[in-house]
Amino acid sequence: MAFPLKITLVAALSLLAACRSDPIQFHTLTPAQPVVNSRSTAGIQIEMLTVPPQVDRPQIVVREGNTGMAILETEWWGASLVDELRSALTDQMINNNPQRRVSVRLEVQRFDSIPGQYGLLDVKWRLRTNNGSESLMDTCRSTLQTPSGPSIDELVAAQQNNVRRLAALINQAAASTQKGCPSASTSP
Repeated sequence: MAFPLKITLVAALSLLAACRSDPIQFHTLTPAQPVVNSRSTAGIQIEMLTVPPQVDRPQIVVREGNTGMAILETEWWGASLVDELRSALTDQMINNNPQRRVSVRLEVQRFDSIPGQYGLLDVKWRLRTNNGSESLMDTCRSTLQTPSGPSIDELVAAQQNNVRRLAALINQAAASTQKGCPSASTSP
């Protein structure tokens, strides 16, 4: 009588072990050490931020080859990609001219993540006065690419670097009195 009970118990434990899934790892685009600038009294407000729907999800999406995409079921953003980008940019955008309150509109065209190759952030953006009535510049397009190692942590760090560089370009444009777009190089 005890023998069938042991077999049943072992079988049940084996089934439970087989159903076990890998734990979910959470990642953020906000670096551990935020940019601190004592000259700033106010940040640049994000008026609008959009990303392609294919990557706006809690799970990290990576490209596979020229045509494929993979949704990583155990590698997640801490929030939706829009919220991650908004939070990371808000932490790093600085308005060095508090008399001129500005906001920015951002349209992410591409957010490519390829483990072992690179992270790419391609964004159209425009600075405006805070009331939205006056455009401070033409629409700019920044394409930022950072090499990445094979791990997801290295890929997220590459995308953090792209976000940091985008924030620096927006900060540069906000501080400038010229209406032209700042140039971005493709290397970190």
